[in-house]
Formats: sequence, structure tokens, C-alpha cells
Amino acid sequence: MTMFFANSGGQAASSTQLGIPLWVWIAFVAFISVLLVIDVKLVHRTAHVITTKEAAIESAIWITIGLSFTGVIFLGLGGPAAGEYISGYLIEKSLSVDNVFVWALIMSYFAVPRAYQFRVLFWGIFGALVLRFSAIFVGVELLERFHWLFFIFGGFLIGSAIRLLKDDGDAEVHPENNPVLRLVRKVVPSTARYDGQKLFTVQNGKRLATPLLAVLVVVESSDLVFATDSIPAILAISQHQFIIFSSNAFAILGLRALYFLFEDMRDRFEYLQQGLAAILAFVGSKMILAELNLFHISTYHSLGIIAAILAVAIWASLRKNKRNGSPQEPILADAP
Repeated sequence: MTMFFANSGGQAASSTQLGIPLWVWIAFVAFISVLLVIDVKLVHRTAHVITTKEAAIESAIWITIGLSFTGVIFLGLGGPAAGEYISGYLIEKSLSVDNVFVWALIMSYFAVPRAYQFRVLFWGIFGALVLRFSAIFVGVELLERFHWLFFIFGGFLIGSAIRLLKDDGDAEVHPENNPVLRLVRKVVPSTARYDGQKLFTVQNGKRLATPLLAVLVVVESSDLVFATDSIPAILAISQHQFIIFSSNAFAILGLRALYFLFEDMRDRFEYLQQGLAAILAFVGSKMILAELNLFHISTYHSLGIIAAILAVAIWASLRKNKRNGSPQEPILADAP
């Protein structure tokens, strides 16, 4: 299978040299599209409150799919590329946990009924895939043309790590201050009433946006903010568009299930934020040192360090929770 991704000389190229054929991109996008259609049209065809058991099963399925794709990358692109893929997957998955908790705050702010939350998050994930696709290609092109951007991205990641360490974790969401949401509400006539899972409804003969459209706008805006950390972090691991996008795609596809599983569990992972800060600082430093040719860390060593940081952060959090007693109450309301 590696012959499909070989360079013109017939030898398997490195992950940064490989040109992925157009049919591979088409096949991958088609596969992602099929998964999304199955999810929204079959698994979640009707609106319902997703139980913890259901969320756990779905999350396990999405994680299995994401991890299994490592084998596809290994067969098609080789071992180093597979290491870059799984490293990117772990980074995006871990950084996305904070996004999940912000979603919980957004849903609480707008008092979105739990039965309707899946559909708006579906469109939020779809939008995130499109935005990430564009951002990844732009980011790789910029790094290839302007190598000094490695220092900018690396410094930005180290700065983000410092910001996370200083943050007390009490995140607040103020949608009323969101400029995109204010613009949408000025342009699009809206109603304060929900109409099932619909983004638009008709009242007195007028087509109006429901509050779910406002929720979607804020969700997409929050993803843009989190992408400023995750995209540079993955660019520090790999500069191959297919590896970056596929690892991003599989990591965020499972976020909806992870959201319904972890929505009330933020306080159980007290040291996760410090762990994420350590990961950002590590990949930022790695990016700068590699560009200066001072120190190089192999893909597999990087993967081991990232996995170890996550494991220690989760273990320390669970151990502290066990000593301190029961977890906190859930964040979300069940009804508007």
C-alpha cells in the first residue's frame, strides 16, 4: 500500500515529502461524510436525552475508529507518519477537553434542553471540520514559505502554556459580548422560543432564527479560539496536511459523545489543565529547538512524553478525588 504514497523515485518518502493522491483525499472525506450521516440519520434520528451509558459506548466507538486509523497511516505512509498521526490525535483530543467544558457552559447559559443539544453540536462539529481543513492548509503553506514562523508558533504555544497555568479554571461564557453573535442577531430576525431541534422556525408567517442558531454561532466561535492552540501544537508534530487533518478530524468527531460523557466531570480532572499546559510548553519548545538545530526529539519519543504527561495528570486528579470524596454536581440544566 505504501506504493500509493511513494515519491517519484519509487521509494517511500518521509511524511513531509509525500504527495497524497487526490483519490485518497476524496475517499477520506467520503468516509468521514458517511460516519456523520450514520450518526445523525440513524443513531440520533430522533431527539432524546443521551444517557451516560449511551455516551460512553459512542465515545468508545469514536476513539476506536480514531486509533484504528493509525494502522491505515502505518500501512500507507510508514511508521514515522503513524507516530505523527497518533501524537497529533492525542494532542487534539486532550486540548479539546476544555472545549467540551466550554460547550457545557454555553448550553447552560442558553438553557438548551438536553434532548436538542446533540443536533446543534453536530453542526458545530461539521463547521469545525471545514474551518480546521482551511486553517491546516494555510498553516502548512505558511510554514513552508516562512520558516521563521516556527519561532512565532513555538513562542505562542509556550505563552499559551503560561496562560493555562495562571488561569484559575473558572471559565465564564459571555455570549452577549460575542461580536459575531451580535452581528447575526442584527441581521437575522430571531425568536426566544425553541422549536425542537430546528435552527429556524416560522411564527406569524415570518421565518425566524431560534436560540439554537445563536448557540451554534457561539460554539463555532469558541472552536476558533481553541484552534489557535491546537493547530500550532499539531504543526509542531507534523507538517503533512493529510496527517494533521485526519488526526484532527477523528479527534473532534468524537467530541459530542465525550461532551455528554464528561459534561459534569470537569472538577474530577483538577490537574488536567496543568497537564495540557505542560504539553503545549513541550511541543512549543520542541518546535523552536528543532528549527534552531539544537535538539531533536523523535516522533516516538514525543508520543511517549505526551502520553506520559496525560497519564500523570489524569492519575493525579483521580487520586486526589479519591482522597477528597465525591465529585461536584453536574453543570448542565435538563430543561430550559
